[in-house]
Amino acid sequence: MDPLGDDIKRELQRFGPAAGMADLLEAWPDAVGEAISRNAWPARFQRDGTLIVHTVDAIWAFELTHQAEEISNRLGDVAPKALKFVAGPLPEPSADAPSSPNEQPPEATLEQARTAAEWAAAVEDPELREAVAKAARASLARAPSDRRF
Repeated sequence: MDPLGDDIKRELQRFGPAAGMADLLEAWPDAVGEAISRNAWPARFQRDGTLIVHTVDAIWAFELTHQAEEISNRLGDVAPKALKFVAGPLPEPSADAPSSPNEQPPEATLEQARTAAEWAAAVEDPELREAVAKAARASLARAPSDRRF
C-alpha cells in the first residue's frame, strides 16, 4: 500500500491559502507542545490566509490569542498570515496516540471495587464479568473533574 501524503499535498496546492495545511498540521504538535495540541487544533484557512484554530473552549481560545505571536514564531516557515482561536470541535485522538508516560490510571478504593463487583455480579460469563468489573472500577476511581463531556 502506497502512502497518500504526497498525493494529498499535491491536491491541497490547488486551494490557495489552504495549500500549506498538510505541512502545518504536521508541524503543529511539535511547535505548540502536547498540552496545547490536545486542546487546540488547526481547522481551516480563511480567504485572507488567517488560520482558524479550534479550541476545546472559549478560555483556551482567549489564552491562546495572547500567545498567537509566539505560536506563529514557533511554526516557522509554515506559519500562517495570522492566527485566530475560536471554540470548536477538535479531531478525535487517534487510537495509536501515545498516552502520557507519567499518567497512571487512578486506583479504585476498596468501596469502589466492591461497588464494581456488585454491578458485575449479574453477568454470567466469568471473563465478561471480570471485564465489566474492571471497567466499572476504573470509571468509579476516576475523579468527576477528570471526565470530559
